[in-house]
Amino acid sequence: MINEFTTLGPIHFIRSSRAKRISISIRGTKVRVAVPVGVPMEKAKEFVLSKQDWILKHLKKFNALQNEYQQSNEDSSTIGRFEAKKLLISKLETLAEKHGFSYNRVFVKNQKTLWGSCSAKKNINLNYKLILLPGELQEYVILHELVHLKHRNHSNKFWQELATYCTRYQQLRKELRKYRLEFM
Repeated sequence: MINEFTTLGPIHFIRSSRAKRISISIRGTKVRVAVPVGVPMEKAKEFVLSKQDWILKHLKKFNALQNEYQQSNEDSSTIGRFEAKKLLISKLETLAEKHGFSYNRVFVKNQKTLWGSCSAKKNINLNYKLILLPGELQEYVILHELVHLKHRNHSNKFWQELATYCTRYQQLRKELRKYRLEFM
């Protein structure tokens, strides 16, 4: 059920047998409210109104990020996918050789949710949109995937190994979260 709130726009109310309490989630400009079975819809609407400031704050934050990414895309729109692929593969080869990693194959794709991944077959997948990130973040993502060649999970050993190649990995990891693929 979709309700229109004058200041918030459309809100999607969804009955959920798994929900234990009313919860609000925001994905981009979509506001979703999970309502447990047995809770009156009127109570859910009151809850949304009580959280109106919080919802507006997050919607404004999304709009600001979206504007920032649009500017970023305009600045780098001259680089095509083919050029991005060449540059990213070159960076991967350089970092792998420098740090003694060997991988099977590399694929540069348009992934919707991942900056990169590493398969059990030692194939590395990179998102071509990495090229839109600052160079230091590109290197962080590539090193992150290279370390997965040795450690297939995010254990303490993985993070310790990554720290030997990228001492600022915690700061860069935090910074990477500011960049969301849905905008790019």
